[in-house]
Amino acid sequence: MRLIVGLGNVGVNFEGTRHNFGFDILNHFAAASSIVWQVKDKFKSVVAEATLDGQKVLLAKPLTYYNLSGDAVRALKDFYKLENSDILVVHDELALPFGTIRTRSAGSDAGNNGVKSIVASLGQDVPRLRLGIANERSANQDAADFVLGQFTGYEREQLPQVKSESMRLVNTFIQQGRLPNTSWHVS
Repeated sequence: MRLIVGLGNVGVNFEGTRHNFGFDILNHFAAASSIVWQVKDKFKSVVAEATLDGQKVLLAKPLTYYNLSGDAVRALKDFYKLENSDILVVHDELALPFGTIRTRSAGSDAGNNGVKSIVASLGQDVPRLRLGIANERSANQDAADFVLGQFTGYEREQLPQVKSESMRLVNTFIQQGRLPNTSWHVS
């Protein structure tokens, strides 16, 4: 089984924000695969289950708010008896320029509070799909305000390419159980 976790915040006022990039990628993936979401309180998440390419897949969007994502991921991991290597976390990354996607098989949280919560709950060896969100304004704006802001017009134009590459990488993880070491940037 593969668990794909998208990070974000619950609520209409967070939709389309940079901090909900992980949720957006999972929503896009679920829609493309005709997978239906269900609230599962015992997992503190909205989840969607499917079998894709012969592999059982569970998508999850924690309902805990971004900074407490580790609580939900831990509940899912324990219930399904998963190894950290079976889990992929998809999240926004302020340390990377917008349009950049990098994969990581382990490591520190790089200042991302959602990842920090997951690392505290599970350890550093959780695979990640890091989605860059930084732009020319991010260095001059409060980080919390920036990540909770909407994408610019230019960025919205580029999102289909980023989502397409993200979906390709999620599918690779589902099929192979690992991610290639990747650094990709929108052209």
